[in-house]
Amino acid sequence: MSLRKRLMNSTGFARFVSALFAGYIRFAYATSRWRREGFEDMDAAVQAGEPVIFVVWHQRLMMAPYMFNLSGGSICSLTSAARAGRMVGVLLGRFGWENISMSSHKRHVALSREVLRRIRQGISVGIAADGPRGPARVSSTVPLIWARSSGKRVFAVSFSANRVVEFPSWDRMWLPAPFSRGVFLCEEWTSSVPRKVSDADFESLRQAFESRLDAVTNASDRAAGREPLAAETAPRS
Repeated sequence: MSLRKRLMNSTGFARFVSALFAGYIRFAYATSRWRREGFEDMDAAVQAGEPVIFVVWHQRLMMAPYMFNLSGGSICSLTSAARAGRMVGVLLGRFGWENISMSSHKRHVALSREVLRRIRQGISVGIAADGPRGPARVSSTVPLIWARSSGKRVFAVSFSANRVVEFPSWDRMWLPAPFSRGVFLCEEWTSSVPRKVSDADFESLRQAFESRLDAVTNASDRAAGREPLAAETAPRS
């Protein structure tokens, strides 16, 4: 392995880059005006000791530390074991989030047990529905699987701002620009996921959840004074 790759894969490099991003995020948040809408039910559940499943599109993930109120309870993110995923895990850790690395070498059963163990401890779980590699704004089945396995409530969340910095990533990841106007938006997904369900019905539930998360994200864009991305121009891998 080359020196460059060893450096980029190192823990020290991840900490350095995450520190830069964390500093920027804190600065952008502190210098902007924010509205927080629809979080009452999720905040009340967490305050009462009920862990929740927190779901966001990967594009809006970087502002997740300001969407979940840690004063009420803890939250654990699920991130990829790849370089970018490790960096996100380190970044969220700087804001007090715990992390579970979804290694390709870790069996699905072992990962499920670890997630359910955290939930039983009263720790909420945060998931990027289309992460870590996309396609962008196409939800995986993971939020539904955790909802079915744990019986916990699912909340779709998003942020938007009138001015953003867009990265040339697979999902055009967003960060708010400093001195902007932004909004955080949250809505509970109230459909239940039966223990026994056909593949066709499960796919219908997945599509319904995807549409709900899209609707929340588009609503956050409108609330921030932006035009939502049309379906044909939304970021796709």
